[in-house]
Amino acid sequence: MVQVRILGVALDALQQHIVLLTPLPEESDEARVLPIWIGEQEATSILIGLSDGQAPRPLSHDLMKTLLDTLGAQVEQIEVTRIEDGTFYAEVTLATPFGPRTVDARPSDAIALAVRFAAPIFVADQVLDEAGIPAAMVDRGATQDEAEDEQRLDEFKQFLENVDPEDFQG
Repeated sequence: MVQVRILGVALDALQQHIVLLTPLPEESDEARVLPIWIGEQEATSILIGLSDGQAPRPLSHDLMKTLLDTLGAQVEQIEVTRIEDGTFYAEVTLATPFGPRTVDARPSDAIALAVRFAAPIFVADQVLDEAGIPAAMVDRGATQDEAEDEQRLDEFKQFLENVDPEDFQG
């Protein structure tokens, strides 16, 4: 396992969201990046967590954190464990009053929780070898800078404040 940090959240050429993970400097000789495609809501949740922001109403990952806190559990770490047929798999390791527990999760959800708990993120060596790309291939302009993050967060907050449940009825 290699410990990684979140390099950023980006959009690919098809406007799909990607979370970019990169090994900590002391973990690797070569600069690599692991792109994991995620949904827009998960991207927003990760960005909110990274900026220590809060949505007007709790998002799913905020609710998960509150539930875990209420039960006396903490996210100890997350691991991106494998990739099969282009699908990434992750596990969340919890420290609970009943001992450690590991739960299966989507990497996007696991990362959003890790951000909220300041928990370390690990990637299996095999996953990084199979799906990692040289850091030089990542267009640094594609990652969202802090100003863009703030703008997206403000737009999302405004959406949440003005959304009407009837807007979603068929």
